[in-house]
Amino acid sequence: MTAHHIKYAVDADGIATLTIDRAEKRNAMTYAMLGAFIDKVAEAGADDAVRVLIVTGAGGSFCAGTDLADLATIPGETRGVRGTAHEVGKWWPLVSCPKPVIGAIDGNAVGMGAEFTSQCDVRIVTNRARFAWNFAHRGLVPDTGAGSWLLPRIIGPHRALRLLYSGDFLSAAEATEIGYAAEIVEPEDLQAAALAEARRYLNSSPFSIRHIKDLVWKGLERTLAEHMAVHVETMSAAFKSADHKEGVASFLERRPAKFVGR
Repeated sequence: MTAHHIKYAVDADGIATLTIDRAEKRNAMTYAMLGAFIDKVAEAGADDAVRVLIVTGAGGSFCAGTDLADLATIPGETRGVRGTAHEVGKWWPLVSCPKPVIGAIDGNAVGMGAEFTSQCDVRIVTNRARFAWNFAHRGLVPDTGAGSWLLPRIIGPHRALRLLYSGDFLSAAEATEIGYAAEIVEPEDLQAAALAEARRYLNSSPFSIRHIKDLVWKGLERTLAEHMAVHVETMSAAFKSADHKEGVASFLERRPAKFVGR
């Protein structure tokens, strides 16, 4: 029940797939699995060969959340949290990853599983996908902080609070209707749909994507003045980048761009 339940592979196009593979437990996370998951996300983020990261689950489930049997081995009174408030990579590894992250979600995404879907940049779901932030049923609050901070910004505070208060499931159809999911597909089409989405980003500059993601996510916590100060600094760096030079040259020469990511 450790790292071998976290599968990771990178294809020839630079699309990495991270699979939570503990189907017999609906991909419920142990502490050891969570550590391996966070490490692999960090590896994808640091690897220049990786252009996009797809996160998915095996066996018809995304992730049933924390394995409560594993959690119960440590009494709540003495149980620590996974990191300090400033160690964002431990709480929000998918947001911290500088690459686009696509959630390919089949079946249940519950508790921590639902939290990780909120951290994805794009969510593609099957028609049997369901999401539940059921922390209040366990005397807890959303465990990564995504449910209380990201989810209200994605779907609005009133919808988020209704889900958080009740712990009820959000269906794939409802998730798509309110903009939480980008696309619904049949289960057998999920991998192909996620790969097709990932390939849409391969024509874009890795330099641009890295900075766009940073501007969008960190912009949620900045004032407009703070955001624009960082924006101007980033735009100035973009003008001087090799990818900008290549983007202009490829347009003028009517050929595909060959970006280097810097």
